[in-house]
Amino acid sequence: MRLSKLVPAHTIFGNADPEISSLTSDSRAVKPDCLFAALPGFKLDGRDFIESALENGAEAILSLPGLASMPVPYIADENPRQLYSQIAAKLFNGQPKTIVALTGTNGKSSTIEFLRQIWAFAGKNAACFGTLGVTTQDGVTPLRHTTPDAVALHKTLKELSESGVTHAGMEASSHGLVQYRLDGVTLAAVGFTNLTQDHFDYHQDMEDYFNAKARLFNTLAPKGIPAVINVDSEYGRQMADVAVANGLDVMSVGWSGRDIRIAEVTPRRASQTVELVWDKKRYKIELPLAGEFQTLNAVSALGLAVATGVEKNVALSALAELKTVAGRMEKAGEAESGAPVFIDFAHTPDGLEKLLRGVRPHTMGRVIVVFGCGGDRDPDKRHKMGAIAARLADHVIVTDDNPRTEKPADIRAAVMTGCPNAEEIGDRAEAIASAISMLKKDDCLVIAGKGHESGQIVGDQVIPFSDVVEAQKALALAA
Repeated sequence: MRLSKLVPAHTIFGNADPEISSLTSDSRAVKPDCLFAALPGFKLDGRDFIESALENGAEAILSLPGLASMPVPYIADENPRQLYSQIAAKLFNGQPKTIVALTGTNGKSSTIEFLRQIWAFAGKNAACFGTLGVTTQDGVTPLRHTTPDAVALHKTLKELSESGVTHAGMEASSHGLVQYRLDGVTLAAVGFTNLTQDHFDYHQDMEDYFNAKARLFNTLAPKGIPAVINVDSEYGRQMADVAVANGLDVMSVGWSGRDIRIAEVTPRRASQTVELVWDKKRYKIELPLAGEFQTLNAVSALGLAVATGVEKNVALSALAELKTVAGRMEKAGEAESGAPVFIDFAHTPDGLEKLLRGVRPHTMGRVIVVFGCGGDRDPDKRHKMGAIAARLADHVIVTDDNPRTEKPADIRAAVMTGCPNAEEIGDRAEAIASAISMLKKDDCLVIAGKGHESGQIVGDQVIPFSDVVEAQKALALAA
């Protein structure tokens, strides 16, 4: 496609109008017929790599105004990240007819996968993508980021559309929203789960974090489309106000939901009976998932499914068929005593609290938890998570979880200021094995923090490691 077809004419400096077939913000990936986006970043500045991009054959450069003249056309824009995404949408044209974007701190992966399952139950060719990768009826393909780079995102949407997918759900991270990665996506509905402390290595405070999430509702969502919002928290109610103010059709859900209200939850050993009030009618659902937070995720998915055209009764029937999501309250197995072992991605204070509160009603004996905190990430949440574990679990083992470039012992020490009576076992595999060895009848073990991840990040190395695999090894040895 000619450059003049991709960007506004007034932004182009230079007389040439090259054919552009690829787009990248990574100078190492530049090839002939490529437009290189020299974007200012959080850690690196793409303008420092323009010379390298030109040496690799870049046909044009996109960046901020004010750069010196160069031998190829130069597109100057005050918001080059946004234009980058809009170019990607044109260059890789093609999207599923119905796209839903869901944001929030916790519950995005499960909610968007439950939505995919409900769509599939209703006969739609459906997909979803985010932290877990791209999931279709054929399986899962990994992704590098929760909300991919704009080029990867639009390539993914184009491939899904060309494969026949008509309904796609995507996670919208705060990073992706403020970095304009979703600009150019045509949205049919949007959703919000909750907002709790996370990513404070990137966001200044909760207000900054909220505003990043709010961009989905006050900027990206077209007026009039549905917005399904869990209003159980103050942030949820504020987000509903933002959505209403911007002309969205708000459906509020949750325990405080006006449209879909959770009236009662009765826990079973590995499932729960859920009573919903919807349009003044009461519905009883047998949900084959454990944990109250899974009910919240399922109800948000229910609202999004109906908001995008699934018949109410069909969507309600689909809830009884939902399957758990990898690394989200995933049952790795049972000890000889019958005690279940669950793996979960909970890595924030709110996520850990919801997880431990969620398993308690299903557990007659002790709740045992193994967890740690990641390095180079929001240190303020470490003692908070320790305190939550001490308060809600009967036995706590603090271990390592992606220490990255920090000293693992320092991270564990910070966590244990909140749970001074916890057991400390740095080696994660050893910690898991130790916890499994102490399981008795009616106990429950939760291994939190890494979920679906298949590696442990130590320094700049990724060492193969899976909580599910390690738990299953330990269970086999203990049998």
